[in-house]
Amino acid sequence: MPGTAPRRAASDPLATYRYKRDFTRTREPAGATVPVASLPAGNRFVVQRHRARRLHYDFRLEMGGVLASWAVPKGPTLDPSVRRAAFHVEDHPLEYYDFEGVIPAGEYGGGDVIVWDAGTWDHYYQREGRDPVDAVGHGELHMELDGQKLKGKFVLVRTSVDDAGKESWLLLHKKDEFVVAGWDAEEHPRSVLSGRTNDEVKADPDRLWRSDLPAAEAAIALHPPTFEPVSRAELRALDRIGVAGRWEVFGHEARLTNLDKVLFPPRGREKPVTKRDLVRYAAQIAPTLVPYLTRRALNMHRFPNGVGTTGFWHKELPGHAPSWLARWDNPDADQGETLTYLVVDEPATLVWVANYGALEWHAWTSRVEDPNRPTYALVDLDPGERTTWPELLALARLHRTAFEHLGVEAWPKLTGRRGIQIWVPVETGPSFDETREWVERVSRTVGAVMPELVSWKWQVRDRSGLARLDYTQNAINKTLVAPYSPRAAPGAPVSAPIEWDELDDPGLRPDRYTIRTILRRLDERGDLFAPVLTTRQRLPTLH
Repeated sequence: MPGTAPRRAASDPLATYRYKRDFTRTREPAGATVPVASLPAGNRFVVQRHRARRLHYDFRLEMGGVLASWAVPKGPTLDPSVRRAAFHVEDHPLEYYDFEGVIPAGEYGGGDVIVWDAGTWDHYYQREGRDPVDAVGHGELHMELDGQKLKGKFVLVRTSVDDAGKESWLLLHKKDEFVVAGWDAEEHPRSVLSGRTNDEVKADPDRLWRSDLPAAEAAIALHPPTFEPVSRAELRALDRIGVAGRWEVFGHEARLTNLDKVLFPPRGREKPVTKRDLVRYAAQIAPTLVPYLTRRALNMHRFPNGVGTTGFWHKELPGHAPSWLARWDNPDADQGETLTYLVVDEPATLVWVANYGALEWHAWTSRVEDPNRPTYALVDLDPGERTTWPELLALARLHRTAFEHLGVEAWPKLTGRRGIQIWVPVETGPSFDETREWVERVSRTVGAVMPELVSWKWQVRDRSGLARLDYTQNAINKTLVAPYSPRAAPGAPVSAPIEWDELDDPGLRPDRYTIRTILRRLDERGDLFAPVLTTRQRLPTLH
């Protein structure tokens, strides 16, 4: 007879799971604490190949609103002559069903995980009204699996329970049409979810989990999204619209207004830039630019009547905005502060932003999933009235040398106005206070080399026309203009990424590229800023 199992906590079946994990470090899902009766019934199963302290296979069956789980050291088999040891472990949340990634070292279960098999299962006696949760409690569960690797009739039988409550079980395959003599799980090492091995997932995990978020938001993509370019047919359709109309673009209908209004006055002999020009540019640049805005709150610098008028910052998403726009409610907003922000997660949203009269696009440096932890450390080289362009280039080169000395990867871009910005991508973890202090120390070291060029005064009027190495933008809800965003100046210049070597180009100017010329540069040079989307590094300690 099977041994007697410890009683399962009916109030919170995931209590043991949560107790063993520090969710401030591990990206595993914590699971929603909701009554089991409110969860939809399901019969999914998953087997995850898990390289923790020792390799094992996690065999999980959906029942009672959670994933009942067993660790199977040698993995399941289709050979009925082989009995596999299995150890009953804590129930896991349903969100774990498709978890594939890396649990941080030092955490419970730290290691790499792949979805080795998945499918559906049936409890033999469910049709008779028997509860599989009760069957587990009694120590014997008969099931039929329909997975991609595992098929047929299986049984789990509890063999013993030790003094600490650890349950030992056996997992067996019964004799049926799916029997394969000598079948070994290790001969089938790839994920049924991604087709990758554990080594490949460890080297390049696709996602992390934020265990303190709802299940629908818990998976954090580690690779930037990709989008198809706007089609020629869509651009021709824009040209056919009169002063106003509706435009089908990127799968959404955008309502466009005042398309012939001049938003940017001409620069030199260039033509003025109309709203139609801006909307067209937004559609053309969006597949490149949107990954820099994805999952980030957007602060819009609006000039509805053009650059010649006074602009204003607009953060709150208006009530009349289309329902298909992504948005984020800031849980830390105080009374009178912005609550609902626009999030530009797809190219059509940028078209809406351009039509809304936002001429500059400034995204937060933290993601909505973790608004208090930035993913970039920022250096803003802000010239004063007396600062010459060669002097600003010299300060930029000194920062380049400092980053090379520190072994830190950083990428520069022109502001589109008068300055240069440097973005340092960081692994999520440090606070804004920490990144601000780090940037300040680097910049003060640089400033000490050429003190005659730099002022550390806060107010512009107190700087005597000198440059400021501004580290204060490393703060929540403070932003630097996004790469490729237009700037509110004649000719519609853009904030253009550059290579470090271009600091030595005699033709370089901070407003050199405009919405009419940057697309050709992209075609010729590619997106020079793209590495900031995938580089994850820790800021070194400064001595």
